[in-house]
Amino acid sequence: MREVLSIHIGQAGIQVGNSCWELYCLEHGILPDGMMPSDTTVGVAHDAFNTFFSETNAGKHVPRAIFVDLEPTVVDEVRTGTYRQLFHPEQLISGKEDAANNFARGHYTVGKDIIEICLDRVRKLADNCTGLQGFLVTNAVGGGTGSGLGSLLLERLSVEYGKKSKLGFTIYPSPQVSTAVVEPYNSVLSTHSLLEHTDVAVLLDNEAIYDICKRSLDIERPTYTNLNRLISQVISSLTTSLRFDGAINVDITEFQTNLVPYPRIHFMLSSYAPVISAAKAYHEQLSVPEITNSVFEPPNMMAKCDPRHGKYMACCLMYRGDVVPKDVNAAVGTIKTKRTVQFVDWCPTGFKCGINYQPPTVVPGGDLAKVQRAVCMISNNTAVAEVFSRI
Repeated sequence: MREVLSIHIGQAGIQVGNSCWELYCLEHGILPDGMMPSDTTVGVAHDAFNTFFSETNAGKHVPRAIFVDLEPTVVDEVRTGTYRQLFHPEQLISGKEDAANNFARGHYTVGKDIIEICLDRVRKLADNCTGLQGFLVTNAVGGGTGSGLGSLLLERLSVEYGKKSKLGFTIYPSPQVSTAVVEPYNSVLSTHSLLEHTDVAVLLDNEAIYDICKRSLDIERPTYTNLNRLISQVISSLTTSLRFDGAINVDITEFQTNLVPYPRIHFMLSSYAPVISAAKAYHEQLSVPEITNSVFEPPNMMAKCDPRHGKYMACCLMYRGDVVPKDVNAAVGTIKTKRTVQFVDWCPTGFKCGINYQPPTVVPGGDLAKVQRAVCMISNNTAVAEVFSRI
């Protein structure tokens, strides 16, 4: 098996993690107490979802995940939330005092006390795997824990699990929406370890996702829950091929191979389509070419930058649901002929495509509509520099 360990760090990381596991459970039909009525082969770990869940002999499915924060409130929400029976208590690690938005506290002072516990838990989870594939890390680099402890953990993982790939989903501070004055400093300090110690980092940006919620979902004042549900759809789309069997499956290492031309150029843009509210979806059905075009439109990017100002170095399209290879080839063909998507001259115009027959699932009572097909794009574009230059 090719298992993946998820690590969620700091308040933002944990809340995104919560949305993700909520979605994974719905996709696999796993109940909040970890039981899975549809799983007939109890104790046999050859199902595709065992990359993300480990099975106990009692037939309970436990996420291969760790939640870490330096202060208890957010982790306590997981401990008392709907999915409290899903996680092993040892997987929820919280300290006593927070990093107070201070990178140095998260990295050196408070962080170094808790890091050994975290690594010990990671080691336990890794021992439980037959063939560990890599790590998925979610954190925000504006706060103290996400940036400081996040960097520290990535550095230590590089030392202990050098060959395993590390995929980061990082929330960067946005120009207008800011919660702390020191966000730019924290981000700059942690960008160094993201450069050196992750293999692929997907940049997300609260402001861009706020705009998507306002524009496409007609939510006047989006909350973090709305944002996280959208982010979790993106993360879920990337990991579907690890958790389900599909036509063209994509491995974590394949992302790295296809998207990263040089090791340091690994900051990705992501976009997802269709983001559509239930009221609208009732009246329109989106075809493969339509959703493919919309992931290339600048307003749908999950970070505030304009891909038209840069050039694409690589691009990865993950389809899910009712999609056949013929449609994908046609849609990608039209995009190549349109010339609106500019590639760099030293790189072939390559699109990496993945297809998975599992249709996208939505959280009941959520904002997104249930659709037949969806696509998620991860692209390596030179316009990512805008995100950094703004900081």
